[in-house]
Formats: sequence, structure tokens, C-alpha cells
Amino acid sequence: MRASLGLPTHRGEGDLASADAIAAFAAAAEASGFDAVFVTDHPFPSDRWLATGGHHALDPFVALSFAAAATERLRLHLNLLVPAYRNPFVAAKAVASLDALSLGRVIVGVGAGYLEPEFAALGVDYAERNELTDEAIVAMRAAWTGSSVTARGRHWDASGNTMLPRPAQRPGPPIWVGGNSRRAIRRAVELGDGWMPMPSPAGSERRLHTPPITSHDELAARIGYAREHAASVGRTAPLEIVFMPDGLDMFANAGIDTSRVVDGIAALAQLGVTSLTVSLPGDSRATFLDQVETFARGVLDPVRDL
Repeated sequence: MRASLGLPTHRGEGDLASADAIAAFAAAAEASGFDAVFVTDHPFPSDRWLATGGHHALDPFVALSFAAAATERLRLHLNLLVPAYRNPFVAAKAVASLDALSLGRVIVGVGAGYLEPEFAALGVDYAERNELTDEAIVAMRAAWTGSSVTARGRHWDASGNTMLPRPAQRPGPPIWVGGNSRRAIRRAVELGDGWMPMPSPAGSERRLHTPPITSHDELAARIGYAREHAASVGRTAPLEIVFMPDGLDMFANAGIDTSRVVDGIAALAQLGVTSLTVSLPGDSRATFLDQVETFARGVLDPVRDL
């Protein structure tokens, strides 16, 4: 059971989002046995969203570059990159550069996105987000071959273009698709290497634009659908299933009941979950580092062999 730790850069500036803080958190994660660190992607969120619980985010490629420089084996997880916000070849270049310089440590989590005002501010049609996401995955994979690309998208035309350097991982970094909907599951099965749903409460679908997952039973049903769809399209490669354990929350600062988390992870493993996303509390650098150590000792060690 592998685990990716969220860097707490979304909780503020300075003590949690500085260059040396990112380096310290990444180094601590690596030393404690985490497999990866992740950051999110919000280039220009709306004031209304920020006022109702939203958050800022460092540029994910810049933040993960600092994490890469402070570590040796730790993987660098985009969770989630919104490809529709960018030309897919600009995104592919950033991914390839980070992967090449980190010697093959990038995991590309992608999502269709859900913040309509952010799409508007970036000049992207929100109604096209699903088609743009599918198109971007195919375009990025084509660019990562290092061969000439001739293809046309909704808003671009590659008439014979080549991208170097290639990613260190061949044929490219793994792509984990986020989202709880059946469309996201089909995208993961048909175009990705993993599926990364998120626990969310009932009623959140209007805000997040993806169906809620409120229980292990609901997660199990969707995993069943993923397996059925894989069989229907002839997919035989394994699909990474990534989920956040019970008792964790990206925004909570409460203490963690490690026994509850361990029990939840054991249950997730029985369902077929293969990797975890982990968000830990802490509104200061010292507190967060203490939580990393506590989580490693109380959770990672007991579940390592699941």
C-alpha cells in the first residue's frame, strides 16, 4: 500500500508555503516512508470560492520542483492537474521537464475541473472541459514519444511538431484520473493508468460537479463498474485505485485517530484500493512535521504490507 502526502501549501503563505518549508516537508515525507508528495492546481480562483472555503495554490510544477531537489526517491504527484486550463503541449512540456530532471519520479493526476469562474478567467469554455481533458491525455502521450506529432485538437493544430527531452519514464509518467463520475471512471479505464476518486459528502455534487462517495459501499460499487468497463473494452492492464482513508480531511486541523485510519485502510485494501492520498493537520511547520512522524509510526508501518 503506497501513500502520497499532501503538502500543506494551500493553508497559507510563509511558514507553510515557502521554499524551505516545501524542502523540509518533502525530506520528512521521504524519511518517514511516504512514497510521494502531492500538490493541487488553482492558477486563478474566484474571490467567491476563496471566501467560502476555497484556497490558493502554488504553481504545481514549481512547487514539485522544490520537493524534487530536496529528495532522491520521493515521487512527485500532481493532484490534480487540470489539463483544460492549458494547451496540452505546454502541460506535456512541464511534465516531461520535471520527470527528466527528477529522473522519472512524476505521477500525473488529472481532473476535468469544477470551478466555472476559474475557467472563465482563464479563457476556457467550461462546457468543453471533459472533451478537452480526454484530448489532452492523448496529446500529452503523443508528445512524450519524442517523435513528430501530426494531430488536430479543438483549439490547436500540430502539423508536425516534436518535443524533447522525453520524460525519463517510458513511455511516459503514469496518469491517474480523478473524479467520482462514471465518465471519469471510463476515462481512467480507457486512457489512464489509475483512478483517483475522492470521499465527499452527500450534497457536494452541486459544488464539486462530481457525484459524492459517502461510504465504502459506494466506492466498491464504482470499483465494480471500473472492472466491468475494463472487461467490456478489453483492458487487461491493472488499474491503480487511489483513495483517501477514513479519518482524514484535506482541510481539517484536528488530531488524527491512527487506529481508525489503519482500520479504514485495511478495509480499503479489501476493496482493491492500491494507493492512498494522505492529508495531515498542522497550521505551523513544527506541527505538520510532528504529524508526519506520528502518521508514519502509527499508520504507515502497520499498513505497509497490505
